Amino acid sequence: MLVIGILVVIILALLLAGALVGLAFELLGLVLTGLIIGALGRLVLPGRQQIGLLQTSLIGIAASLLGGVLGDIFDASWLVRFLVAVALAAVGVSLLQSRSGTQTPV
Repeated sequence: MLVIGILVVIILALLLAGALVGLAFELLGLVLTGLIIGALGRLVLPGRQQIGLLQTSLIGIAASLLGGVLGDIFDASWLVRFLVAVALAAVGVSLLQSRSGTQTPV
């Protein structure tokens, strides 16, 4: 009986470790996707934006998540989700730029 209990504990520990590794890779993928989406959102806008890499990546991550959720709601393809995420990142960058008040001329 003790052996079965030990095996159950070991199996549960391995499942938890596997879930944590999967979560870590998912978060890493989300950060990389956020960097790409945020950078593309900045490229869409004319002129130079005075925001940093951290702000760009955070906007990109939020836009990627929101674009994915909206794509799931409307059952859209991956291309539509990607384009919506880039558009949302552009809106987020422009809102952050206008809020900081450091706009540069085109």
